[in-house]
Amino acid sequence: MRIPIGLNIWSRLVEDTFTYLDRAAAPFDSLWFPDHVQYGSHKVAEGWTLLAFALGRYPDKLCGHEVLCNGFRNPAHLAKMAATAQAISGGRFVLGIGAGWNEEEYAAYGWPFPSAATRVAQLAEAIQVIRAMWTEAPASFNGRHYRIASAYCEPRPAPIPPIMIGGAGEKHLLRAVAQHADWWNYPYTDLAAYAHKQRVLQQHCRAVGRDYDEIIQVVRTGVLIAENEAELKWLKEQPFVRPLDDTLIGTPEQITEQFQAIVKQGADRLTVHFADAPRSEGTHLFAEAVMPHCSS
Repeated sequence: MRIPIGLNIWSRLVEDTFTYLDRAAAPFDSLWFPDHVQYGSHKVAEGWTLLAFALGRYPDKLCGHEVLCNGFRNPAHLAKMAATAQAISGGRFVLGIGAGWNEEEYAAYGWPFPSAATRVAQLAEAIQVIRAMWTEAPASFNGRHYRIASAYCEPRPAPIPPIMIGGAGEKHLLRAVAQHADWWNYPYTDLAAYAHKQRVLQQHCRAVGRDYDEIIQVVRTGVLIAENEAELKWLKEQPFVRPLDDTLIGTPEQITEQFQAIVKQGADRLTVHFADAPRSEGTHLFAEAVMPHCSS
């Protein structure tokens, strides 16, 4: 069975985002947007604005974020935003969310940035608030970090969007995945690390009584692809290519081999971002030469 593959968009594309997607999005089943507001003085596009525009522009695509920063928004309001996105899109929204990590933007925009453990605890409560808003009318919740009282979220989303938690922190984040996630969004580095994180998630699932196999695993990675080694060498030297940390680099044959290994390890879905975007040559080459061979 062919593995669904989504296209992840870099926040710094800004005005180039949709010219790139118009050229490149067609072969992909889904589109995934960032949720950042600042990296120094670089241009950065805001994630919900991108998502809303994409839901209207690409009516055949599933859309979501990889992933929202929980601390940026009140979870009850976020539940309402997500319900509206689901209603106007005809059910094409996935709620991707995480605990956040880039302290710079929290400080710059005046958001609190507590410890990682506290941010994950807030994330776990936020998901409980969101699920209550989506399923109860009125909804109430009284937690340590969030409270709502007689809150309505009408229309409630139908179908209920999957909630995808992004991250790989072993002590707190993966436990939250085991307890609360429909999908797990894993930022790929290498096969051994992925296998290790799976084992940790399995341990958390056993501890909380969750069926590990019911969690959809979404593996996200960067790609730099070219027809041959000479072209790869040229690309690596170009100033328009984004940093290559945690990026799979190779020819179509080499990239195919790596993606087949990820799928064999247990990935249910893949998402990719391309280091040479908004240049679309690499994206087209991947779609033509790699995607047909990504099957379970």
